[in-house]
Amino acid sequence: MDRELYGREAVLHEGGLAARLVGLTRQGAARVAYEHGDDPPVTVFTGGRGMGKTALLKEVRNRYKGFTPLALLDCARVEPPADHGPGWTPVTGALAELAVQLAPRGTVVRAVQFPRLSLGLVAVASLAWSQEDDERARRDLQRLGPLLATVDATRGAATNWVGKVLAKLAATFAEATAPLAGLLAEATVETVLEEVFSRFQRTSESWYGGYRNAGGRGKAGLQQLAIDFEQGGERRREAEAFLVGALTEDLFRAYTGIRQRGTRIGRPLLLLDNAHEPVGRQLVEPILRARADGRRDRIVVLATSRDRDHQGMRHATRTRLPETAHRAPCPRGTNIGSGLLAVELTPLSAAQTRSVFDLHDPAGRTPAELSRAVHRLTGGRPLGVALLGRAAGEAPAALRATLTPGALLDLTVELREDSPPVPVAPALLGELLPVPRPGPYAVLAATHDEESARMLAHARLQGESLDGDVALRVRDRLRAENWPEGPGHFVADPLLRALLLHRLRFEDDDHPRYAAWRAVHETLHRHYGPDPGPYRLHHDLALGRTELAVVHLRLSFTGPDILGWLGQLRFVAAAPYPRERHATGPDPRRAVALGQGPATALPDGLDADSTELHLSVRRLLHAVWLLTDPLALPDDEVADRLAHELRRLSGRHLTGSGPLWDAATHWPRDIRSWRGLSLPPGSEDGV
Repeated sequence: MDRELYGREAVLHEGGLAARLVGLTRQGAARVAYEHGDDPPVTVFTGGRGMGKTALLKEVRNRYKGFTPLALLDCARVEPPADHGPGWTPVTGALAELAVQLAPRGTVVRAVQFPRLSLGLVAVASLAWSQEDDERARRDLQRLGPLLATVDATRGAATNWVGKVLAKLAATFAEATAPLAGLLAEATVETVLEEVFSRFQRTSESWYGGYRNAGGRGKAGLQQLAIDFEQGGERRREAEAFLVGALTEDLFRAYTGIRQRGTRIGRPLLLLDNAHEPVGRQLVEPILRARADGRRDRIVVLATSRDRDHQGMRHATRTRLPETAHRAPCPRGTNIGSGLLAVELTPLSAAQTRSVFDLHDPAGRTPAELSRAVHRLTGGRPLGVALLGRAAGEAPAALRATLTPGALLDLTVELREDSPPVPVAPALLGELLPVPRPGPYAVLAATHDEESARMLAHARLQGESLDGDVALRVRDRLRAENWPEGPGHFVADPLLRALLLHRLRFEDDDHPRYAAWRAVHETLHRHYGPDPGPYRLHHDLALGRTELAVVHLRLSFTGPDILGWLGQLRFVAAAPYPRERHATGPDPRRAVALGQGPATALPDGLDADSTELHLSVRRLLHAVWLLTDPLALPDDEVADRLAHELRRLSGRHLTGSGPLWDAATHWPRDIRSWRGLSLPPGSEDGV
């Protein structure tokens, strides 16, 4: 069944990138002209966690499975078998898995045999076998059964050939002279050729005559392959690269060695998720190198990478996803990496986010602005949009009309029919930041830069690491996961920061004390003291204390730098709001912003004019705090009051009336356009 993958039509529609590379529309419905002739690029979809890379590969698999040979491998999850011998490495394990997936007969596609790869993996499997431990040899050989079954299902799936290999090995041990690895490989290969391969398949051995020092002799090449593999290091990497070539050669022969009409339509697909991992590079680079040397293997490689600036892609042709809808040029240069097409996955648009919410809430029972607010919070990251959209659709009927992005994080969602619902915020955080202990990340999400993060880690996280700076470890992990960096926040991405702060406040179920939240913000509050500067006041607001901020902004209002004053207001009001989970009713900040809240004590000694200024600044602070909160919904009445207060303040200031008046005009526009508050007001970059 096709999945709803909004914003990915450039790859998936009938004339999209996948169809033009494979030569088929989905499910083999029609042929499509090959865009790159017989030299398709290795296409790498780039983007951070939650950008839909894995979902895209899975949908390509779903659409083409059975209509062309294909395999999907997660290069980050090549799991070693229990008690494996030295012939298994992540690369050989990946190659065997790919071959087993590529081999089966499909709806219209013939089965694919892998005799060359089978021989190579049989040869390296023999490493470290001994006469005293034939059980290890038996286990290693039996693991190769599914691969050998691609050559001959009736023989490879049986186990009688294993006994014959072991008997041949026993005789080899008795007559052995160095190097043993090569002799064992030869004995193993000879028996497999005799017992599993047909007369026509045995010629595949000759392909190894092209290996180093083989001189055109296949058996010599297989012996040398095993010897090099045993040596490790660069020699092993050379052997593994040759085995990758064996896989592609077998696939190539499947397309060129059979001449029956209609046997092969469309190109085979290798789908490599997380190809930035070492295994991914070791699979892709030999293919690129062979193609740069003139090899035309006709294989479509679609890969994903979280690291768009990976050094392996420095010579790639770069483009963005929408630009590939009808054409995706990838001119080949002299560099090996020029055979890469790096396609950056783009965020969903606001309209696409709305479509996701319409899918889960077709009756429109949630607030009209909810999808747009979720788009602001997530930045259009598909995973966040999809999960929050599902949560909105599954929310209790009594809550739907009052939902906010923050309220969505408090809900549970059913991800699978066979498992109970899971809390939204922890589930989404676990997908975006899969670390064993997210607690330190949650603590440091409250900080503003590396300096404050290191201070807070020293004060609150000393027990987390005995061999290094916790803050720097967290910073390096975020960089390794390719999360953006930016001024003002140690964790720059709004969605990730919101999820971590949600964990900091609610994870311990410490209502109403919120001890962890309070301890973190109190520590930062002291760090920035004793003067009431913007950082200290920012954490005052996070602790629910607003009056000191109002006093400071009132006293500093008369200064000459009104743009600096607006910047301080904006920064202080960017503090995370100390929300209550599952709170119902209007946001408490709304009443204060509209001047409708309960009377609050004023500082002593204020005259009438100062009292009026104090109340105006209080209303303004709460309005900005509410309207810029990514977990809240916009509020037109509060936005109008924001403009009113700024205009009134403009009339009070002797030299700064212009910037205040501009803010009264442009800040409500920024809010209604879902932009950050611009400074100077009205500046295009919004800085």
